[in-house]
Amino acid sequence: MKPKVVVILGPTATGKSNCGIKLALRLKTEILSGDSMLVYKNMNIGTAKPSDKELALVSHHFVNILEPHENFNVFDFKLMAEKLILDLNAQGKIPLIVGGTGLYIKALLENYDFAAINEKNELRKELESFADEYGNEALHAKLAALDKGEADRLHFNDRRRIIRAIETALHGEKVSQERDDEIAYDAVVFGLRMSREKLYERINLRVDSMVQDGLFAETKGLLDSGVPVDAQSMKSIGYKQVAQYLNGELTKAEAIDKVKQYTRNFAKRQVTWYNKMPYIKWFDLEYYDDYDQIVEEMYQILVKKYKLL
Repeated sequence: MKPKVVVILGPTATGKSNCGIKLALRLKTEILSGDSMLVYKNMNIGTAKPSDKELALVSHHFVNILEPHENFNVFDFKLMAEKLILDLNAQGKIPLIVGGTGLYIKALLENYDFAAINEKNELRKELESFADEYGNEALHAKLAALDKGEADRLHFNDRRRIIRAIETALHGEKVSQERDDEIAYDAVVFGLRMSREKLYERINLRVDSMVQDGLFAETKGLLDSGVPVDAQSMKSIGYKQVAQYLNGELTKAEAIDKVKQYTRNFAKRQVTWYNKMPYIKWFDLEYYDDYDQIVEEMYQILVKKYKLL
C-alpha cells in the first residue's frame, strides 16, 4: 500500500501557508514545508515565512532547521520527506506538504531516481561525443538498433531527441510507452492559482510589505553576522537584490523593482513546473469568497478519498 500524503502548491503569493494551516487543523495533522527557503533560520521576511504564532498552531517540519550559510537541495528534501511521511502515516496521520518549490514536490511524488539521473548525464556525454566523432547518422543507427519505431519517427539530424530516445530505450522503456503509475504516493495534490494580472498585483504588494516590515534591515543583519554574500541562501530573490543595494551596485528603488520583477518571473517558472504535473486539482481563487471555503471543499474531497471519519 502506498503512503498517504496531501499537497498544497501554487505560485508564490497565492496564500498556500494560510490555506495549509487551516487544512492541517481540520485534518489534525502536521505540515512538511515544500519551500526551499523556509529551512533557513533568521530569514523570515524575505522568505514570507509563517509567523511564530502561525508555526505554533500546527507542527511544521523543515522550517528553521539550517543556518543561512548551509546548503540544502532537492535530494536532501526528498530523503527527509520520505522518512517523515512514513513516520506520520504510522501515527495515523496524513502529512500535508505545503510549498512552491515545484522540483522538490515533483521529485518526491514521482520518486526521482537520482542515481539513474546521474547515470543518464554520463550516458548523454558519451552519446554527444559519439555523434561528434562519427556523425548524426551513426547516432541515429544506434537508436534504430534499440527502437526502430522511434528511429523511423525521428530525423537523423534531430540529435537531442535521438539521444533522449536512446537514454529511454536503454533504461527499459520506450518513449512511446507511458508509465502505468506516475505517482509513488496515495496522494491528493491541490493547487492554488489566479489570473496572471491578479497574481502580479499581489506579488508587487507583497514585496512592498516585505520592505515595510524590514527586508533591508534583515539582509544587512545577516551579512553583518557573517553570512557570505555568495551563500546559497543569499542568492535567493530578495536577499540578493538588497545585498546588491548594500554593496552600492543598485539604488534602493532599483533593488525593490528588481525584487518585484524577479519574483514575477519566478512565479511564471513555477507555473511551468506545475504544468508538468497533470494530477494537480486546481482551485481558482477568484471563484471563492475566502480560504475557509476552499479548505472546506478540500476537506470534503479528502474525506471521500481517504474515508475519513
